[in-house]
Amino acid sequence: YDLENQVYLSAVSACEIAVKNALGKLPLPDTPDVFVQEQRELHQIESLPLDESSTLYLPNLPPIHRDPFARMLVCQAIKHDLIILTPDPMIKQYPVKTIW
Repeated sequence: YDLENQVYLSAVSACEIAVKNALGKLPLPDTPDVFVQEQRELHQIESLPLDESSTLYLPNLPPIHRDPFARMLVCQAIKHDLIILTPDPMIKQYPVKTIW
């Protein structure tokens, strides 16, 4: 990636990683707390906390996507003018910038 860009991992994505790992749907080589932190540090990815303004934007989204994690990522991207790295065609239907 371009070193001029800031890259973030949303707390929403970290939560989804932990949930899917606990359900056995996402095997990891270590516990989610250790794995996520190691990977963020290795790839120089900043943590993006979930803030109140992003959560309160949720009612403004049209009901395109049913996944609550995806919807919160869209809210964060809109509120913070961020680009989402995703192949999800449903996310691309929201007024948000995407790459992939």
